[in-house]
Amino acid sequence: MPTTKTLREGSAQKRAAILTAARELFLTDGFDRSSVDAVAARAEVSKRTVYDYFGDKRTLLRAVVDSVGDALVTTVRRTLDETLTDRTEAAGLEDALVTFSMRIATEMLGSAEYTTLQRLLRSDSGHLSEQDYNPMANTPDEAIAERFAAFADAGLLDAPDPRLAADQFLALTFGVALDRLGSANAARDTRVRPLVVEGVRTFLRAYRAGRGTGGAA
Repeated sequence: MPTTKTLREGSAQKRAAILTAARELFLTDGFDRSSVDAVAARAEVSKRTVYDYFGDKRTLLRAVVDSVGDALVTTVRRTLDETLTDRTEAAGLEDALVTFSMRIATEMLGSAEYTTLQRLLRSDSGHLSEQDYNPMANTPDEAIAERFAAFADAGLLDAPDPRLAADQFLALTFGVALDRLGSANAARDTRVRPLVVEGVRTFLRAYRAGRGTGGAA
C-alpha cells in the first residue's frame, strides 16, 4: 500500500459495494484476472474511488478477506452469547458446551462465509503480505477464553489459565474432527458430532470445577 497516500474512509455504502464486487470477482475470476476496472464497474463506482478507498488491488484483497473474517468472528461471539450465558449452571454445562460447538460446526464452519474465506486463502495466499496471515487471528480463541474465565469466576470451571483452557477445548473438539475427518463441518458430516461430544466430556473431566487438577499440567 502506498505510504504517501492517505486512504479515504468515504461512504460506508460505497466501501461495501466495492468489497462485495471484489469478493465476487476474486472468487469467480481469481485475483490475477480481476482488474480494478472490473471491480469499479461491478460496484458502480469510478476506478479512482476504488484506489482512493483501498490504495491498490492487493490491499483490496486483504480488505475482502478481513471483512469475511470479521463476519465469522461476529458469528462466534453471537453464538457464545446465545449458548454459554451467565445463566449456565453446572448441571447444564456439558449440554451448553456441546450446543455451542455444534452451532459453530454448522452455522460457521458450514457457512458460505467460511467457504469463501478458505477459497480466498487457498487461491490467493501468495498475494497476501504475510505467509502466516490469519484474518481471524486469535479473536475467537480470546472470546472463548473470556467466557471460560467468567465460568471460572462463577465456580463452573477450574481454569487458572482461561486461554490455555480455550486452546485445549478447541483442540479436543474441532481439532480432533479436523485431524480425523479433514473437516469439522457438521452440516456435511454426521461423524463430527460424536467427536465433539467426546471432546467436550474430555475437557470437562480436566476442567470442571471440583474435579482433576485444573487441566494445566
